[in-house]
Amino acid sequence: MFGRLLMAAGWLAVSAAAAPPLTTIQDVLYKADGTRFSGTLTITWSSFQPAAGAAMIPQGSTVVKVLNGYLRVQLTPTTTAVPPLMYWVLYTSNGVNQFRERWAVPSSATPLPVAAVRVQSSVSGNEAADTAGSSGPVAESNVTGLLADLAARPVKGPSFAAGRMAWVDASGMLGSVSGNPTDCVHVDGSTGTCGSAAPSFIDGDTLAGLVDGSNTSFGLSQVPNPAASLSVFRNGVLQKAGGQDYALSGSTIQFAAGSIPQPGDTLLASYRVMEAGIPPATPPATMPQVICSGSGSSTNSTALTAIATCTIPAGLLQVGDRLDIRFDLAHAGSAGGFSWELHWGSTTMVHRDAPASETLATGRTDASVIPSGAQTSSQTWGSALPFQSAATNATDLWLNGLTVTVVGSVAQAADSLTAANLTVIRIP
Repeated sequence: MFGRLLMAAGWLAVSAAAAPPLTTIQDVLYKADGTRFSGTLTITWSSFQPAAGAAMIPQGSTVVKVLNGYLRVQLTPTTTAVPPLMYWVLYTSNGVNQFRERWAVPSSATPLPVAAVRVQSSVSGNEAADTAGSSGPVAESNVTGLLADLAARPVKGPSFAAGRMAWVDASGMLGSVSGNPTDCVHVDGSTGTCGSAAPSFIDGDTLAGLVDGSNTSFGLSQVPNPAASLSVFRNGVLQKAGGQDYALSGSTIQFAAGSIPQPGDTLLASYRVMEAGIPPATPPATMPQVICSGSGSSTNSTALTAIATCTIPAGLLQVGDRLDIRFDLAHAGSAGGFSWELHWGSTTMVHRDAPASETLATGRTDASVIPSGAQTSSQTWGSALPFQSAATNATDLWLNGLTVTVVGSVAQAADSLTAANLTVIRIP
């Protein structure tokens, strides 16, 4: 019996000697408003050896209650641990994680305040814990305001699809707009034709057509809407609609017999269109557009005189456009020869001289629109006149519109030269 008591006493002595020393952390904790903190401190640690040769302390945690600010807890020192480590301390009040900090606890025979063991400023409770001493992921419910913020954000709805414009549906969920690539999106998420009901004004629109004294048909760049908003000016004089001077059909103006524009006339128009952004009244971008086509006038002048003119309106041409220009001439009489030229603005693209025996002549010219003007190439010939080709650069600026003009003269006034046709086709 006595032997057993000795063995028990020896075991207790060994156990007491093996217990690690403890340092007391004792303090009174306050909030920022001066009131005392009440809640819990959850202290976690990784496995560590308090000192060389000491028994290992396994990973774990403990919860310390703080009532009316009073904190008292005993912990094994970690500054002498192998390897050194720190405690993670999570402050919780009223069921909400307030903040997290780290403690490095030294050996001390007297109680220490929190300030003596805190090693860094506190971080928000929703910040991920350091892997050393971490107690694992933080639950969303433990992060202040996180669940409310997540509930307030819009979420994907059943119509949501990648690669499309997003909109908020009637239930507050994110959906995707459906429609054609050329549609406009309305504020309610629907799609349709682009445009608004606000009127748009077209001022100083140049009429496209052959101003030769015989052509009666001219084109506008857009369709007037309403039609009564159209005002047509010939050399600054307002023309009367309804057949007295002209009639309107869509974007085409048809002049009356007594009001046919003569060579040298200036034709301008002003009108409204009901929807801003209506495309010009031209064929689709992939289709050729006839700007002018018609007969010209005759001359028996011995000086070069305009016998066919095509006015290209401002804003019609674009870089990359190609214009196909074709003209036909007829010579009457045999007293002498004749000459003609084709002008692109102020640039002479073609000049030919024909003998008295020549009765017919024709020409084909391509003009490729470039930022600095146009690059042109021409081919001309006649019934007896030999084939000839030419190429040139025209530096006339086309943005504000320009004219294509056929001029001609005869060597003897007894003869005449007539522009049988001038056609200008735009290939977008």
